[in-house]
Amino acid sequence: MFIVEETIAGAEAAQIPKQRGESLLETAVRYAEERHWDVFPGTWLEAVDGSQRCSCGDAACPAPGSHPARPDWATQATGSATVARRMWQKQPTSSILLPTGRTFDAISVPETAGFLALARMERMELTLGPVTLTPDRRMEFFVLPGAGVKVPDLVRKLGWSVSSLDLTVLGEGAYVAAPPTRFGSRGAVQWACRPTPANRWLPDAEELISPLAYACGRDR
Repeated sequence: MFIVEETIAGAEAAQIPKQRGESLLETAVRYAEERHWDVFPGTWLEAVDGSQRCSCGDAACPAPGSHPARPDWATQATGSATVARRMWQKQPTSSILLPTGRTFDAISVPETAGFLALARMERMELTLGPVTLTPDRRMEFFVLPGAGVKVPDLVRKLGWSVSSLDLTVLGEGAYVAAPPTRFGSRGAVQWACRPTPANRWLPDAEELISPLAYACGRDR
């Protein structure tokens, strides 16, 4: 059975890294060192008049504390644990962002469709990669790079139009927020399926698209 970590919202979410005995810096380094994922530091949350605001300075920021802090983030991203440690030492509370289109792409679907798809995948005994659950109620399934090119045709072959499904592929030029990054007061990104030695080798989009498209079709 797939087990999602309990969602902790608001101020309590700030304690997630500490509760797990691991700082954001240590987590970012581990992603680079153990998973060989490129990482880069994003914005962070700052206390302003008793509330948490994004370091970008926009009071209406749609993704507070969880988006790139600079326009050249793609060139900043690194797979070096040493460089990652150096970057987070400059701002230890920076969010952890992972560029897609490099070691993985991500297929993003609504949370309700994601849980339905997970149940079907379990019955089908499919091998999954890591899957995140975000505070904005999305689930992101990590797959091999190149999914953006394949998915539209795969969806059409299943009898759906891409525009009719709330299913998007995050590939080159995009990124995902990694646990335990916080989205302002909405809570923290969590693993629906944690990275483990067993899922180091990612599935191809073609292996997961049928249950994902079916679930999104049911979720409309």
